[in-house]
Amino acid sequence: MSLPTINPTTTNSWKKLQKHFEEVKDVHMRNLFAQDADRANKLSVKWDDFYVDFSKNRITSDTIKYLLELADEVKLKDAIKSQFSGDIINQTESRAVLHTALRAPKNADFKVEGVNVMPEIYEVKQKIESFTNDVVNGHRKGYTGETFTDIVNIGIGGSDLGPAMVVDSLQYYKNHLTTHFVSNVDGDHVNEVIKKLNPETTLFVIVSKTFTTQETLSNANTIKDWFLKSAKKETIATHFVAVSTNIKNVKAFGIDENNIFPMWDWVGGRFSLWSAVGLTISLAIGYNNFDNLLQGANKMDEHFKNEDFSTNIPVLLALISVWYNNFFKAESEAIIPYSQYLNQFATYLQQGIMESNGKSVDRNGKPIDYQTGTIIWGESGTNSQHAFFQLIHQGTKLIPADFIGFTKSLHGNQDHQDKLISNFLAQTEALMSGKTEHQVIAEGTQKNIVPFKIFRGNNPTNTIFINKLTPENLGKLIAMYEHKIFVQGVIWNIFSYDQFGVELGKQLANKILQEFNNTAVNEHDSSTQNLLNYYKNIS
Repeated sequence: MSLPTINPTTTNSWKKLQKHFEEVKDVHMRNLFAQDADRANKLSVKWDDFYVDFSKNRITSDTIKYLLELADEVKLKDAIKSQFSGDIINQTESRAVLHTALRAPKNADFKVEGVNVMPEIYEVKQKIESFTNDVVNGHRKGYTGETFTDIVNIGIGGSDLGPAMVVDSLQYYKNHLTTHFVSNVDGDHVNEVIKKLNPETTLFVIVSKTFTTQETLSNANTIKDWFLKSAKKETIATHFVAVSTNIKNVKAFGIDENNIFPMWDWVGGRFSLWSAVGLTISLAIGYNNFDNLLQGANKMDEHFKNEDFSTNIPVLLALISVWYNNFFKAESEAIIPYSQYLNQFATYLQQGIMESNGKSVDRNGKPIDYQTGTIIWGESGTNSQHAFFQLIHQGTKLIPADFIGFTKSLHGNQDHQDKLISNFLAQTEALMSGKTEHQVIAEGTQKNIVPFKIFRGNNPTNTIFINKLTPENLGKLIAMYEHKIFVQGVIWNIFSYDQFGVELGKQLANKILQEFNNTAVNEHDSSTQNLLNYYKNIS
């Protein structure tokens, strides 16, 4: 069963939303709250350790009603069923999309081409657990008999962003191993990491599904050359492991076949941290914490799959995002976690959201004449308040924002926590209510300064309040955004799980690289040719 192919703009609900938008586009949220004392209770969802308040949005009960009708008209329920059933919903690449199977319980039944994949998933999980325990407990040693002190993850894109974000977010739970990430093909990057390493005590994890990715292989070979300056070739098998499907190339690199962790083509790169791609996560925080991360994601999967759309967190967040993107024409969304641990979270979501839904052709292969995708950006609070909040508060752009906060701190400093959460709560209130001319004057502001101190307010936010930053709750949070991506893709009638847009630049880069090696001459536009000549002359 394939995904439905319904142009959302042709639905009755879309027409209702267009008419409704004209009626409410200038309504201020201050008035909506004044008119309904129970608004915050009506427009919020309490689930597990999550409290999601979406009342500070430019929406009414009718908005939600029409958006839910849109979800029904584009057959979202059928699409969700297709995904969890292992149907080929990534049709352009003829693949199922089953990252949800990676965090499902052992007795679950996820079929790909009629075969339940759970046994092989748990076989790999068992391998990850055994390997992790051997390294963490010091049973697995380096070539001189020393225990490992450092782990280096070599990958790019989903093979880097997910593991790096999770390791950073869960550093409170980290063990004694120091974790490094090498991704950029920039040689300065890999060499700065190498400077910190002792070859005798470092384990390298190469993550590449095809084992052909230029950046990853370049970095892996540079590190191998550095390693072999102090070690013999046969010790590569002791210090290097791989997450890949290309066993031939991995063995040719020198890695023992027993140290290859398999992947599957039904797991997309940007949704792969739950697979063996998460090996570095497991090594950094221990297998039990890694498993808790997966269990949390599975809880969100079950919520998404089974909860009524009216109280379904990923569905509601996706619908609200569509409301702003397609009717208010808001092009970006800010992700603002009030936790320094989550300082890489917005960067991680940039790939997840923008690579998935940055499409201009619908599922029928036709050009799209409506907006898809959102530009994602953000930074941790309170740092962001001293950086870009000026633009959100008083700029000319409408920028919906997700505020993510935790009610309990991990280190237990209540004074800091109270100050953090007071800012967390105050900012959404300020963005919603603003400050009127009357209020500014009442503060005794000099008359000629009054216009500059007025805040229009009416800036929308979602507040995602979570009890505590634990591996399980982080798993729920990541999965929540994954399902939001899926819902938006269904509504926009696009394929969210291919990424052909990243390939053209790579192809041209390979051609230009051949010119550096004097093995080819290609035609370029005059700008590129001038820049190419400049680089050749200078370098």
